[in-house]
Amino acid sequence: MGGLRNNISSTTSFTLTGFPEMKGLEHWLAALLLLLYAISFLGNILILYIIREEQSLHQPMYYFLSLLSVNDLGVSFSTLPTVLVTVCFHAPEMTFDACLAQMFFIHFFSWTESGILLSMSFDRYVAICNPLCYSTVLTDARVARIGISIIIRSLCMVFPLPFLLKRLPFCKANVVLTHSYCLHPNLIRLPCGDTTINSMYGLFIVISAFGIDSVLILLSYVLILHSVLAIASRDERLKTLNTCVSHICAVLIFYVPMVSVSMVHRFGKHAPEYVHKFMSLVYLFVPPMLNPIIYSIKTKEIHRRLHKMLLGTKF
Repeated sequence: MGGLRNNISSTTSFTLTGFPEMKGLEHWLAALLLLLYAISFLGNILILYIIREEQSLHQPMYYFLSLLSVNDLGVSFSTLPTVLVTVCFHAPEMTFDACLAQMFFIHFFSWTESGILLSMSFDRYVAICNPLCYSTVLTDARVARIGISIIIRSLCMVFPLPFLLKRLPFCKANVVLTHSYCLHPNLIRLPCGDTTINSMYGLFIVISAFGIDSVLILLSYVLILHSVLAIASRDERLKTLNTCVSHICAVLIFYVPMVSVSMVHRFGKHAPEYVHKFMSLVYLFVPPMLNPIIYSIKTKEIHRRLHKMLLGTKF
């Protein structure tokens, strides 16, 4: 029986349905998605280039921002192949192993992004609450160790997922997926076996990674706000808080869609299918696109360098 189950799973293929609700508008949808990808790629590559070239940006805060940009590029590259072939070329077939690989990378980059946002909140906490120790606490070596630990944590969390899915039987040779990419919450709804372990592990990861990270980020900002309110000058308080605006926006545009997707999958099983698709699109497309825009607008040094690059004048 075990051999039969493994054989069924290994020969299963998936059909990615894409967006049948938008029949007749596929060209407009394809153009919109390609535009979002282009903005994401161009924006994040520009951020990386500016940080690399601008010597004054070789600081912990911008090292973490570089990690965020690399991670956002990873998210975009993870979804790009299947979105393109499904929406643009109408080739929805996908093998079981390819689907598991895409799921692995999508969730790996998602959990990595959560860790990076937590690290950035720690950077803001040290810079505002203990500025005299900033250079000794966040050394280049320590920033590198933090980055490596984030990657290792994400790998450890996502590594069991493909194996937990491979052990399950899929009772059809071809399984229909209602998205243009493979996500764990969608995949565990498809096998005809018991998915309790998969569901429990998925919930454990959400709580232990996203839950703990979000609580620690919130705690860091409570401490930051406490320190800022102790500053006598109103202008200084606003100036200090302004250094956190970009990060707060990045946290909100990541966690709000992520929590919404999780809630819809777990408690909105009877919601229309287009609601699931829309929430997943927002979760995967919006943060990589908006993060470079926010940091380009709100970070004075990046804004100045970008202005100089585009117009050839000093800002």
